[in-house]
Amino acid sequence: MTERPVERTATRTGPDRSKEETPVRPLGERISSRLSTAADEHRANANPESKVAAKKASPRGRAPRRARLRLTRIDPWSVMKTAFLLSMAFAVVTVVSVLMVWSVLGAAGVWESINATVADVVGGQESANFDIENYLGTSRVLGFTMLVAAIDVVLITAIATLGAFLYNMAAALLGGIEVTLAEDER
Repeated sequence: MTERPVERTATRTGPDRSKEETPVRPLGERISSRLSTAADEHRANANPESKVAAKKASPRGRAPRRARLRLTRIDPWSVMKTAFLLSMAFAVVTVVSVLMVWSVLGAAGVWESINATVADVVGGQESANFDIENYLGTSRVLGFTMLVAAIDVVLITAIATLGAFLYNMAAALLGGIEVTLAEDER
């Protein structure tokens, strides 16, 4: 691969910037530079005690600050509030989506088609009174969907809160989840 010379752009001007020249590098060179920097940062984050990896990860010569933190406790009350809110949103989405699907099926004439198919298959006077919407009507399906959504709200909230309690007990025994956070270079 041949190297192209670095081109210089005109000058940047702004309210708080003096005139300066910035190099424009080819796309391939910029991508490989970003990839190598990301790999260096990954190595530095994998071993935060390594000063060599930290220096190599920072192109400016200053190592990014890192903090090794341990998640030792999750507040069950905040988990319960958040899980309740998210499960309520899930319940609303479920009810609205079932309503939309049933409305589209009704508008498409699916229920009349099912009634005609049952009348053809069964035949006779007994099938003349058959209407699928008596069994799978929108009001019945929405009622069932609301019941299932309400049960889901209770179950999801309870399971998330129980999960927070169980995590706290496991973290008390094992120390919790260890996380390494690094400062962004920008």
